[in-house]
Amino acid sequence: MRVDVVTIFPDYLAPLQLSLIGRAQRLGLLDLHVHDLRGWTEDRHRTVDDTPAGGGAGMVMLPEPWGRALDAVHRCEGPDGPVGPLPPAGDGAEPPLLLVPSPSGRPLDQSTAHALAAEPRLVVACGRYEGIDERVLVDAAQRYRVQPFSLGDYVLNGGEVAALALVEAVGRLLPGVVGNPDSLLEESHEQGLLEHPVYTRPPRWRDLDVPDVLLSGHHGQVARWRREQGLRRTARRRPDLLAALVARDPAALDAADLAVLAEEGWAPGS
Repeated sequence: MRVDVVTIFPDYLAPLQLSLIGRAQRLGLLDLHVHDLRGWTEDRHRTVDDTPAGGGAGMVMLPEPWGRALDAVHRCEGPDGPVGPLPPAGDGAEPPLLLVPSPSGRPLDQSTAHALAAEPRLVVACGRYEGIDERVLVDAAQRYRVQPFSLGDYVLNGGEVAALALVEAVGRLLPGVVGNPDSLLEESHEQGLLEHPVYTRPPRWRDLDVPDVLLSGHHGQVARWRREQGLRRTARRRPDLLAALVARDPAALDAADLAVLAEEGWAPGS
């Protein structure tokens, strides 16, 4: 997968060179390019913003540098020319996906991360101030599939934090990035539930014990305990996930699951 990120603060994306995502790049599993939007400005002040049309507080990012940037990135170019190999595109290949962090975008969730991990190419446009001139997105739709996204119902200073979260959430799902792929299946949101509590050594710490079942060596009992704990945690913290799970698949919860949830005061339709 190739990912291009356009921002006025390229150093903000430096943490993506660390840990598993950095390793994925070194192994060639992820081709990441971070571009400085100011490289596509044409004035000596490298201006990227101006006052809002119609008045009001704040500043709006100018269309000219963004238009030039997205044209170039579409060709796999940076401000100084080609950057990295052009991903292969077969007959009928879809245009690249342009992801725009925005409080008005669709919230990023695990199912979306899986869908994005199947894309050959992602481009992330990090806005700042009051946002990017809307004409940029309208124009970009001629060359990209444009998809605004959000991390949640709150406002950040810019799109860089969202870009970091997006690349990490998607990159870790690429084949070979996580050492044990089975660990991905047991995480929160993968099965529509929150993950069970986890423990390690020592068996007793500050008078707190690892649950006996986890030390029993009985794999069936361990699996059932983990399932029950995930159900209880989801009922207590995110009952909305249970409602969504049942709406998607009415058979997702068996009789044993429903008995556990009843103890937590949750029932379908509650």
